Amino acid sequence: MRPDLDRRPDPDTLVAVAARATRAPLKIFLGAAPGVGKTFEMLTQARRLVASGRAGIVVGLVETHGRAETEAQIGELTVLPRLEVPYRGQVLSEFDLDAALKLHPKLLLVDELAHRNAPGSRHSRRWEDVAELLAAGIPVWTTLNVQHLESLNDTVLRITGIRVTETLPDHVLELADEIEMIDLSPADLRDRLAQGRVYRNDVAGRALDGFFRAGNLQALREIALRRVAQHVDASLLDYMRQHAIAGPWPAGDQVLALVGPDSGEAVLRQAKRLADALHAPWMALHIEPAGELPAEAQAVSRTMALAAELGAETEIRAVRSGHEGIVGVALEVAQTRNITQIVVGRMGRRGFGRRRLGGLLAGRGMRGNLAAALLSQAPDYAVHVVPTHPKPVSQKLLYRQWLRALLPDGWAPWLVSTSLVALMVGVGWLLRGLVEPDAMGMLFLAAVVGAAVLYGLGIALYSAVVSFLSWNFFFIPPLFRLTIDAPRDVVAILVFLAVATSTGIVASRLGAAARAAQGRIEGLRRIGGFSRALGVPVTERELQEVIVRQASSIAGRALFLSAVDADGMLDILTADPPADTMDEHSWAAARWAWRRGEPAGRGTATLPSAPWRFLPVGIASPEGAASDGAAAILGDVEADLNADGRAPGLHGLIGVQSALPLDEPALQTLRALADQAAVALERVRLVRGAAEATARDGTQKLRTALLNSLSHDLRTPLTGIRGSAETLRTAWTRLTDGTRDDLLLAIEEDTARMTRFLANITDMTRLESGAVVPRMARVDVADTVRAAAARLPEPGRIEITPDLTAPAVLADPLLLEQVLFNVLDNAVKYSPPGLAVRVEIAVADGAATVRVADEGPGIAEEELPHVFDSFYRAGLGDSVVPGTGLGLAIARGLIEVMGGTIVARSPAPGRRIDAPDPRAGRGTLITISLPLVR
Repeated sequence: MRPDLDRRPDPDTLVAVAARATRAPLKIFLGAAPGVGKTFEMLTQARRLVASGRAGIVVGLVETHGRAETEAQIGELTVLPRLEVPYRGQVLSEFDLDAALKLHPKLLLVDELAHRNAPGSRHSRRWEDVAELLAAGIPVWTTLNVQHLESLNDTVLRITGIRVTETLPDHVLELADEIEMIDLSPADLRDRLAQGRVYRNDVAGRALDGFFRAGNLQALREIALRRVAQHVDASLLDYMRQHAIAGPWPAGDQVLALVGPDSGEAVLRQAKRLADALHAPWMALHIEPAGELPAEAQAVSRTMALAAELGAETEIRAVRSGHEGIVGVALEVAQTRNITQIVVGRMGRRGFGRRRLGGLLAGRGMRGNLAAALLSQAPDYAVHVVPTHPKPVSQKLLYRQWLRALLPDGWAPWLVSTSLVALMVGVGWLLRGLVEPDAMGMLFLAAVVGAAVLYGLGIALYSAVVSFLSWNFFFIPPLFRLTIDAPRDVVAILVFLAVATSTGIVASRLGAAARAAQGRIEGLRRIGGFSRALGVPVTERELQEVIVRQASSIAGRALFLSAVDADGMLDILTADPPADTMDEHSWAAARWAWRRGEPAGRGTATLPSAPWRFLPVGIASPEGAASDGAAAILGDVEADLNADGRAPGLHGLIGVQSALPLDEPALQTLRALADQAAVALERVRLVRGAAEATARDGTQKLRTALLNSLSHDLRTPLTGIRGSAETLRTAWTRLTDGTRDDLLLAIEEDTARMTRFLANITDMTRLESGAVVPRMARVDVADTVRAAAARLPEPGRIEITPDLTAPAVLADPLLLEQVLFNVLDNAVKYSPPGLAVRVEIAVADGAATVRVADEGPGIAEEELPHVFDSFYRAGLGDSVVPGTGLGLAIARGLIEVMGGTIVARSPAPGRRIDAPDPRAGRGTLITISLPLVR
């Protein structure tokens, strides 16, 4: 009987369809390499639409690369003017996104989806421009070469030896409503290249010997074809799920391998051969019954690991009933995944006792053959039955293993179960006058059920026997004697033992299922703990220490290894408990795991004699092997290694050592830890890379600002000095004494200006390097303000509040005077001529404050956070205030060195800081705070 599956449309698919309906459609012309004719075909189809009467088709951007055939195809199509972007002394032509949005055509052609836009554009990549166009409701046609997909970057490097720098995320390809493969055989493409129809002749020759080798093109062509086939298959599945159509649809073959503890490897190998012959994707499915034994779970785990190595998608489902439930789950998966071929194992002959005992232990019973059930219930599928041949085991060994699994270790289960029976005897003795002796058996059934739930079937059978003997001895007349002298006694013992045994079996299965569920919950709890623990560290070293602590909590001992130099020399970076070396066998296993990116050491198939087990920590490329054809072109596996000898995507190795062999749950937890550790390490490295990029960007901005400042603030006084000096040299005798004095004074002033500029640069360098050490002393703030004001060219413009007693602060006198001079000088520069700069000294919250208010134009709110940055100058329209932009930056650095603070604020538009003069603007208020002398 086929399972009754839900025929409603898949809700996730409906949500995805609804989301896609909110944007315009996207069509991608996909090619295996440059020159196959993607742009030519896109233009040809667009011209056909125009010829058929369709209006509103616009060429947003097409890169012809000088190919006359492509340029001719533009024909009468409307072309959007390009956006001119100045960059480093040249002008770059880019796609004009704003113009396209404003025009809003019925169809827009945008070439080269993976293109990187010029700096300063709204989006850094062209695919982001296309995403905005689609969101705005503009349909887009675009072109793409398969080598630009991010997941294929390493694969393309291995195939061609060339690193593609312009890439886009794979999910962009998934956005496409339609993908059209523009295919050209490698021979034809090489002929076009040789004829100069793709590149110039001088470039074509090098290309033919490099990227465009026949083997490279064949491999890239296969990858592109597979990508298109995957997109078509995904579209078909979406359609079936959207319309609640039950599979299979034989549009393309899909292979499903059903694996179990006794039918794994043979089924997988047959499924792999079948999938390769059909050029079809395949998956391995294990349906876990209730009460699966640990040994069986370990066998299944090894089988699923083999399936993953063979390239299968793996999935594990759970079921509580027997073979009928397994068949139902298998057919449900087959229908939802559009499976056409099912591979299942057929067990060889086994002895009656072995079959019965195996079924009893597994909690499944023997309800028929799974292969036969599939053949009878799955007429729409091709079912391949593979004979499996388990290793022959003697009946004597089988019963020994059965007894070992049936009877628990230790004396505690026996004592607890006996105590439960004794408790029921006590309860029954208290109720002997109220309950009939024949009904006392129900009390003892409770003891049997409790023993089964706690310790399994073996202890349940023991409890059943002890319970019957206790019931007979204490409660069935004649009392205190074991007697079975009547037919009813025989019937009673048989019924009791049957009921107790069946109840114990059911309770044992439920207990096993509960323990398995508890184990899964514990595994999930550990995984959740991993996520929380691995999300806290901010440095790679801290993260490695957390990884090791988590691994040691599972295995007992753990360490983290990685390469410490460019030659790939492995070393122990951290360990718990501390360790700095291992034995030679373990080092050999670690080096093998580092090169191959696969587990090695104890409990694995590689160097199992090593006492340590090593798990790779890394994120493998989803396209690590493009295909068998591409792999053949790549050649030796050693070509996949990075410069330091490690496997691609590998961050390090987790090494574990335990006193006892690790069971399967522990290994699964360690694998989960390794996976999450890889993601966490990737996150830390990305954050570090982003921080370094930000720092480089900031350094570049500072360098640019410094060069601009040097070019302006040094050139201006140098020009004045040069002009005055030349005038004095050439016209000394014709100049009056007053004119000569003015020119000499100008030289002196310009020299002083240059000296101040260089002094500011030196002070800023000393501050950033930490070379400034303040000499703290008691300082009178008012006197220091007056001394700083006296150094200004116009000291009379400084108004100091006279009626407050100046408090004493703890500061460096010279540094504080320099701070005040820089702040006052800045206020005078930005104030209109003739207006005063007010200084107010006050005490608040145990600190002295100096408030400097000017009557200048003020500072925009968005610029306030930057006024203390090096080389920063607030915008003043077309006017330029002399200076380097370092004065306030130096003031902040010196104040912070002395333990104080400095802040700036500017009032809201339309308000002034107590400025009665109508010429005054908004003004700026700078407040300096320093600790008082205690």
